[in-house]
Amino acid sequence: MKEAQETIPHLFRCPISLDLLKDPVTLCTGHTYERSSIQKWLASGNLTCPVTMQRLHDPSFVPNNTLRHLITQWLQMSDQINPHCVSSINSMSALRSKLESDEFSFGYKIQVLQRVKILYEESPCNSCLIQFGFLSVLLELVFGQTEAKLSQEYQEFVEQALGFVVTMVSLDQIQSLNVLMEDSKLSRFLVLFSHGTAMVKISLCHLVEAISSSVQAKDLSALLGSSTELLHEIVQLLHHNSEASDAATKAIWSLSKLEQNIDNLVAEGAVSGLIAYILNAQQRERSSIRVGMAAIEKLLVIRRAKEEVMNNPNGVNAIVKMVFRVSDHGGSESAVSSLISLCYDSVEAREEAIKDGVLSQLLLLLQSQCSAMTKTKARVLLKLLRSKWVEDKRKL
Repeated sequence: MKEAQETIPHLFRCPISLDLLKDPVTLCTGHTYERSSIQKWLASGNLTCPVTMQRLHDPSFVPNNTLRHLITQWLQMSDQINPHCVSSINSMSALRSKLESDEFSFGYKIQVLQRVKILYEESPCNSCLIQFGFLSVLLELVFGQTEAKLSQEYQEFVEQALGFVVTMVSLDQIQSLNVLMEDSKLSRFLVLFSHGTAMVKISLCHLVEAISSSVQAKDLSALLGSSTELLHEIVQLLHHNSEASDAATKAIWSLSKLEQNIDNLVAEGAVSGLIAYILNAQQRERSSIRVGMAAIEKLLVIRRAKEEVMNNPNGVNAIVKMVFRVSDHGGSESAVSSLISLCYDSVEAREEAIKDGVLSQLLLLLQSQCSAMTKTKARVLLKLLRSKWVEDKRKL
């Protein structure tokens, strides 16, 4: 048998029987025992923790499913399970209990989160956070505290907690965010977005991006996209010319992937917001600028979005400037595609684009190292502008 052949990690042994734990349960002290062993201990009249001899204020115990899962992993492939993950079991369990407890203030829980962060950074087994249920705990603390006042201490806790949530969601735990389908938790989400700090808003934008990029959370994406209050808040961030603007751009791009969200995004001013954002392109990170241009292209599938561009005094000009940018052609394809969409049935758009120098931009693009697809679209736009120009002249 495997446990007879190999040394059992001490954390996998029951402190009473010293045998491998098969049905681990945890006392209020945070120490874990084999269920049958601790039951015998308590039935004998002992009201203390066998390890610490601390008197138990609550003699009940709960299943330690995380430890059971790790033991199962060890039995199946003990040579692959990370010992750092095993060694942090008791610490993780105690920290989770402190986060869940109503006895501690948010100020104290900030210190707990800092300790969790240290454990997370020191352990290569980052999935331990997921296995210990920290994601569900933090989601409840952030979005389940509907009566909590937005004090400075609470907001600082929410900032740090959301940072962990964003990290854990990136570990393919997107379905956990479906708790936001609950009315009370969605309402709290909106309150935090409206009144939270800049860092809170950035993290919430990252969550919107993650939700709307996953097919597993399609219904939640549609729910978020139907909230005019949320969309308004996200669009307003586009005008801040900050890290929050970058996060908002990515959130809008992800929301626009769901067709039913596009009308609401345009109605809440996403087109004008994105135009303002890319006009400040020199001060923003390149990847976000490309996403902003791609989002505009996505929104232009509806007529109202095209009208928003044409009604914006900087609309066409902003897109033309994105056609060719020295050393960065990331947004060129979306810019060219957007101009094709605008110019195909609008004389005004064609005239505006030509006046803003689109022809020279396209020629520079064709001589650059951009992708073959981008060059193909550039030729299509040049042909469109020429044929429409000839057609317009004949009409005159």
